[in-house]
Amino acid sequence: MDLATAAMHSLLPKLFELLHGEYKLHKALKKDVEFLEREMRSIDAALRKVAMVPRDKLDDNSKIWANQVRELSYEMEDLVESFLVGVQGVDPAANPHGFRGFVRKVANLFTKGKARHQIADAIKAVKDQVQQVADRRDRYKIDDVEASLAATTMVEPVDPRLMVQFKDHRELVGIEEPRDELIKRLADEDDCVSKAKQQLKILSIFGFGGLGKTTLAKAVYDKIQAEFECKAFYSVGQNPNLKNVLLGILLRIDKASCHNVTLLDEVLLIEKLRELLTNKRYLIIIDDIWDMSSWHIIKCAFTDSQCGSRVITTTRIFEVAKEAGDIYKQEPLSPGRSKELFCMRLSIGKRKSTYHESVKISEKILQKCGGIPLAIITIASLLASKPVTDWPGVYDSIGFGNEDNKEVDTTRKILLYSYYDLPYYPRLCLLHLGIYPEDFEIKKDTLIWKWVAEGYVHEEPGKGLFEVGERYFNMLIDRSMIQAVERPYYSIIYACRVHDLVLDMIHFLSEDESFVTASNSNRTSPRTTARRLAINNEVVEQDGFVANASMQQVRLYSATMCHFSVFPLLSNFKALRVLALEECTFMGSERSLKPEDSPYHLNHLGRLIHLRYLGISDRLVGFFVPGVSVSLILEVPEEIGDLRFLQVLDLGRTGIKKLPQSVGRLTQLKCLRFGGSSVEVLDCTNLTSLEELQLHLVSPHFLKGLAKLKELRKISLHFEEEHDNMLFKDLMGHIANLQKLKVIMFNCMRRPHPKPWSNYAGSVALGHLRHLTVNGLLPGLPVWINSSCLPNLCHLHMELTAMKSQDIEILGRFSELITLTILLDDYMVFPNAMEEGAFPKLRYLELKNSNQPRFVQGAMSNLECFRLIISLVETNGWDFHCLVNLPRLEKVDAEILGNTGMGINELQAHEWLKQAHASLKHAVDIHPNHPALKVWSAHTPQSRQQLPSLPCICGLLL
Repeated sequence: MDLATAAMHSLLPKLFELLHGEYKLHKALKKDVEFLEREMRSIDAALRKVAMVPRDKLDDNSKIWANQVRELSYEMEDLVESFLVGVQGVDPAANPHGFRGFVRKVANLFTKGKARHQIADAIKAVKDQVQQVADRRDRYKIDDVEASLAATTMVEPVDPRLMVQFKDHRELVGIEEPRDELIKRLADEDDCVSKAKQQLKILSIFGFGGLGKTTLAKAVYDKIQAEFECKAFYSVGQNPNLKNVLLGILLRIDKASCHNVTLLDEVLLIEKLRELLTNKRYLIIIDDIWDMSSWHIIKCAFTDSQCGSRVITTTRIFEVAKEAGDIYKQEPLSPGRSKELFCMRLSIGKRKSTYHESVKISEKILQKCGGIPLAIITIASLLASKPVTDWPGVYDSIGFGNEDNKEVDTTRKILLYSYYDLPYYPRLCLLHLGIYPEDFEIKKDTLIWKWVAEGYVHEEPGKGLFEVGERYFNMLIDRSMIQAVERPYYSIIYACRVHDLVLDMIHFLSEDESFVTASNSNRTSPRTTARRLAINNEVVEQDGFVANASMQQVRLYSATMCHFSVFPLLSNFKALRVLALEECTFMGSERSLKPEDSPYHLNHLGRLIHLRYLGISDRLVGFFVPGVSVSLILEVPEEIGDLRFLQVLDLGRTGIKKLPQSVGRLTQLKCLRFGGSSVEVLDCTNLTSLEELQLHLVSPHFLKGLAKLKELRKISLHFEEEHDNMLFKDLMGHIANLQKLKVIMFNCMRRPHPKPWSNYAGSVALGHLRHLTVNGLLPGLPVWINSSCLPNLCHLHMELTAMKSQDIEILGRFSELITLTILLDDYMVFPNAMEEGAFPKLRYLELKNSNQPRFVQGAMSNLECFRLIISLVETNGWDFHCLVNLPRLEKVDAEILGNTGMGINELQAHEWLKQAHASLKHAVDIHPNHPALKVWSAHTPQSRQQLPSLPCICGLLL
């Protein structure tokens, strides 16, 4: 039902704005307009009720009705947009503030007779369809659906997770180690204080659905409950009745004192619990908490009498887990434990393990389960009833297919609890992930912009669309619905993956609601009603179906890791909103072809009047493939400027050389990524909606319009050094007052012996800036790089001629700095002492050409990775003993550069290398953490090599 509601929400603002505009409508048409407004509001209200009910609990008539509403909404939205764009004489640059301003601009044109007849005919056709839908709503009694749900809820079967509490301990695998670790953490409150004087400690077990949180909590409970005077284990679940929860805990603690407690309200129950628990040592497990408000109320019952009491919660929602104070993140089973559990479940079903009969397919199946106990149990129970010869078929199916199996149904039901607990729009964002193949690394920013283009992200007061979409993304991570992919040491989540269990659930829901249709590009045609078409890992040939078929109703066309010999015919699409070709290859064309003859020319692009997202990336860009002629889209046509609704233009990896001037008319554009070399003709003055801008080789002329882009959140520019060493100074002057900027990245195409840039000494106060990269030689640390001008800076990367000791002291005052990279032409001078607590959050430090670094006690207390790039010069000896002052150090990387032609012979070079390595090795050996050490040598002009005589040197620095 989510899709039908989404379609309606996308349509209503446009339809009502159109119908209530300043148009001279005759009497009959005005009545039709009033009817449409009244009925669409009524339909939307009924649809909201249906959307609140899980689809498996809806009757067939309600499903049919919702699907009809969805299709009607799509058709009406296409009609409204086509009508508006089709009006002649509209200034394409007259829409700086959105759809409402655009409608006002064309309002006067509706007085023309032809336009009046067009809208009259369209409304009459729509009215007939809406009347039919309204009649079906009454006939199917859609408005009674919530009452029907309440009635069925009264006889809802027992939550399958509750059975975990009564599992035979012999069926548990790999539980001992995490159980013992949890018990140790619970006991480590204060070893020097007796249990009778310990404070109450609350710990939360957090993790993915099906990971075994309840099982682990029950194992801990069974192991230590004898040490406590009062104990209780209670599962809360979704939408709890808090009175029943408090009553349940009370009954488990002391049944004898529970006379007439059912007459008590929540406040009196809390008072009763506090009375029972006062001056007693208690252990209480609150299992499966879903929201913070419920936890805050339950927590009121736990009094702290300094008796060493313990409370354990379990949740799959990170925000809830944080409320406990101490978090234990439940990890998947190891490969060995996974195999053990798999074989045990097979034995239960078949009385003997068949793992050995097909080791290879068994290992592939276990890899698919990802160490999730519930997944392993489910698939093993499924396989137990099948011969080994059928196992490859099970593996090849998506998830667990449509098997009629009790374990499969239970697994899906557990995951669906998480899905239906999500707010409305994040549900749609999760379903969208069904367009991607298994195990694909989905880039965060690209994904969010697709959500925006699909209409799944709606603006909130004071927030941009990307910011709202990012909140949805983080919510899906916190709810354990997607898996975060984080850059080591950077505290940056740049991508996500979808666990196969969740992907199976997404496909299950998508098929039920006809959300995404997966097509084999050349052999299987999609359904004629498909609105979203996704092809993955396929070859799209010139005579294939997908390349040539008419798909007038398709709103999203997504291809991931596909091989194209021809671009899809754009003239086949009439309603397309999203065109995304991600990590694909485009091959078979010769560069000598004229652009219009290329199979990758964007012919008829201007016909895609509804397009919001155009993204194309070629995985071969930047790579040379011997014997292969690689040719991409040769030209972006001027007609791209006619795409008045376009919000995202992502051509960062296509090899396209230039953008037409008409891109400057795309006033709705929020994200522009382009990697070509000719953008000097682009006028960005009217692109005032831009939130993200990534361009390659820009000119000084282009920079003049940047100051008008007040919505910019991220800017990444590459330029050639030859333009002018004043470029950086001018650039900073243009963007110094863009207060929404969070990311600034400037990269210069460096040449040998570069000249330093002219520094910018003006005022820069960017309170939201998180990331600053300047890959161009600056004469020194700019005066505006300090904690008062950039208070929230987290990541800083600079190239400087030299640094002074006071510069390090200035950087040490950044309270949020996580990574710091400083590349020097000269040498850095470290101060003999730093302020206590300098660099409080720094996790990664990279230095090039630093004179002997000195780390003092009390500074950089959270540094985990140190990378050092040093040149071969004669010194009085190397001493890295001060590394011991970095208490959390995990990794040390050293790259030693040099040139034997600069007065250093091979023998001297080798001797100094040995000294440097010996000093580093001694430093990590005496460090309490024994950090991992990697040393690289590149002391000749031709080579960058590992030192063969040093046994602990390994790996390539990235």
